[in-house]
Amino acid sequence: MGTLNSDKRQQMLIDLIKGNKNTDIQNQLSVIKREKIEKPIIYVGAGTCGLGAGAAETIEAIKNYLSKNKIDADIMEVGCIGLCKAEPLVDVQLPGKNRLAFQNVTSDKAEAILDAAFSNKLNTKDVLGQIQIGNNNQWEGVNDFYKLPFFAKQKRIVLKNCGLINPESIDEYIAFGGYASMYKTLTTHSSVDICDIIEKSGLRGRGGGGFPTGRKWRIANQQVNEQKYLICNADEGDPGAFMDRAVVEGDPHRLIEGMVIGAYAIGASVGYVYIRAEYPLAIKRLKIAMKDAKEYGLLGKNICGTDFSFELKIKMGAGAFVCGEETALINSIEGFRGMPSPRPPFPAVSGLFGKPTIINNVETFANVSEIIANGADWFGSVGTEKSKGTKVFALSGKIANTGLVEIPMGTTIRTVLYDIAGGIANGKKFKAVQIGGPSGGCITEQNLDIPIEYETLIKAGAMMGSGGLVVMDEDNCMVDVAKFFMDFIQRESCGKCIPCREGTRRMLEILESITSKPVNNGENSALERMKGVMQLEKLAKIIKDTSLCALGQSAPNPVLSTLRWFRDEYEEHIFERNCSTKTCTELRKFKIHTDICTGCTLCSKKCPTGAIIGTKKSPHFIVEDKCIGCGTCKETCNFNAIEMI
Repeated sequence: MGTLNSDKRQQMLIDLIKGNKNTDIQNQLSVIKREKIEKPIIYVGAGTCGLGAGAAETIEAIKNYLSKNKIDADIMEVGCIGLCKAEPLVDVQLPGKNRLAFQNVTSDKAEAILDAAFSNKLNTKDVLGQIQIGNNNQWEGVNDFYKLPFFAKQKRIVLKNCGLINPESIDEYIAFGGYASMYKTLTTHSSVDICDIIEKSGLRGRGGGGFPTGRKWRIANQQVNEQKYLICNADEGDPGAFMDRAVVEGDPHRLIEGMVIGAYAIGASVGYVYIRAEYPLAIKRLKIAMKDAKEYGLLGKNICGTDFSFELKIKMGAGAFVCGEETALINSIEGFRGMPSPRPPFPAVSGLFGKPTIINNVETFANVSEIIANGADWFGSVGTEKSKGTKVFALSGKIANTGLVEIPMGTTIRTVLYDIAGGIANGKKFKAVQIGGPSGGCITEQNLDIPIEYETLIKAGAMMGSGGLVVMDEDNCMVDVAKFFMDFIQRESCGKCIPCREGTRRMLEILESITSKPVNNGENSALERMKGVMQLEKLAKIIKDTSLCALGQSAPNPVLSTLRWFRDEYEEHIFERNCSTKTCTELRKFKIHTDICTGCTLCSKKCPTGAIIGTKKSPHFIVEDKCIGCGTCKETCNFNAIEMI
C-alpha cells in the first residue's frame, strides 16, 4: 500500500491513532482507503454466506478471466455486507471510478459481468448500485447502493465496515478510524469515566437479556481484586442467528477494540472470546487480527505505550446452546461441562475462576468504540427512551430478502419485513415471525406495528433475544413450528435441573402426539389430546417458575406464544386430526383416483409401509390405517392419479 515500507507505514498508522493527521498521512490514507488506485480492484463477498452461495468458485473464475485477458487487477475478499439473498456479491472498482456492486455473480456469470464492467456496457439486471469512494467519478445511470430499499432505512453502526474493508488488514481498519477510540480511552479517561459514558449512552446487552452495559461494568469496576476477566460470548447458538459470526468475519478489529476498552473500564488484564468451533472462518480472521494488533502494540503488554496491559485468548466451544448462559459459559472455559450455576453471586462479583468477570456478546462490544468516538448523547439520540441505539437482526425464513439488517431501536416490525426485507417471498401471505430464537415467541399480523424495543416485545409475548428473526408464511404449521423449537430446546437442555430436563421432554411428547397419526382413535381420544394441550400450559408455568437458568425459564415461550395466537390450529390438529398446511406428514391423507390409475403397481412397490393394495392393471387403493402420509406414492405416480386431500 503506497510507497512507504512496512515499518514506516505502521508508524504512520500509529501516529494516526494518536491524532496526527499531517499532509503525508492524509495522502497515504487515500491510498490505504482505496480512494486513489492505480489498477482495478475486484471485491468478493467471501463471508460464510457468500462462500455457501459459491463465492470460492467465483473467485477462481475471476482469476481465470484476469489471466486469460492479461488484466493486472487485485482480488480482495471482504465480509458479508448483509444482503445475503444477492450472494455471491462482486464489486468492481476501476481507477478514478466508484465501486460498482453486482449481484448473484456465480462462476458461470463472472466473465460476462467483468466484460461489461471493464467495457462500461452494463447489464442493469446484474447491477445493484455504486458505492461512493472519495471523490471518484460516478457511473452514469447507476443508483446509489445504500439507497436500495434494503439499506435505505438502516442505520449501520455495528455493520459499518462489514463488506467494505478487508477484514484481514489492520491498516484498513485504522485508516477508517479504528483504534482511535481505544487510544483516547487509555490516555484521556479513567476507568470510571468509561463506565459513566457507556451507562449514559443507554447501551444494553445485545445478547438477549438487555441488562444496562455500563451498570454491569460499574459493578465489576468496584470489585477489589488483583485479577479480573472479560469474556465475549460469540457462541451464538440460536437457530436462524448469524449476526455475531458476520461481525467477526467482516470486522474483527472492531470486536478487539471494544473488548480492550471494556477491559480497561473494569480493570481486567485477561480476556476470552468464546466462539463456537463451527465458525472456522471467523476464528481464522480473529486470530489474524489479534496477531496484527499485538504487532502494532494495540494488544498485549503496555498498550499504546501506557501502563495498561490486556491479553486476549480464543476459547472454542462445542456448539452447546446452554453455553449462551453466562455461568454455563464460564464452566466451559474452566474445563467443566457447560452447565449453569445458581446466582447470586453474579459473574461481575465472582465469575471465571472465582474472580470478577464481565460477559457481553459481539454486538455489544462492537458498539463501544463508536460510543467513545461520538459521545454518549450521540448514541442515546438513536432509538427510544428505554432502548437506545441500533439492533442487528438476521432475517431468514419466508422473506424476499434474507440477510443482516441494522435498524434503529423503535423501528416497527412491519417496516423491517416489508420496507427493508421486501415482504413475504413468492407472494404468500404473512403468518408470523419468531423473534428471540427458541426462547422467544411469535409476533402476528395484529402486532406488526409495534416498535422493536425490549419491553414492548416482552409485552407482546416475544423477546429481543440475540436478534434472530425467522419469518413464516401461510404454508407454515404453527404447531409444527412449536414442535421444532421444543425439540431443539429439549435436546440442548443440559439436564442439570429436573423442570427443564423432564418438563421440556413431556411438552415435546404432547406436541408429537397431536401431530402424529392416532394409534387409538376411540371416542375419548380427542378429549385426551385436548387434555394434553391443557397440560402444556400447566407444564410451561412450572418450568418457567422452577428452572435454574434463564434458558430453562424461557423454554416454554414458543409453545405458549403459538397457543396464544394460533389456538385454532391446535384445535384442528386435536379434533379434526387435520393439518390444513399439510406440513404434519402423519396427518396427511392421500387418495387414488381409480378412473386414472392404470395399475402399474409402481406406487405399491415404493410405499414404505405397504399401505397400497391392488392387482396389476387394476385400480389401486390406499389403506388409511397403514398410511404414514410420506407422499412417496404421489411423487412416484407417472399418471397424476394420486391426490393429497
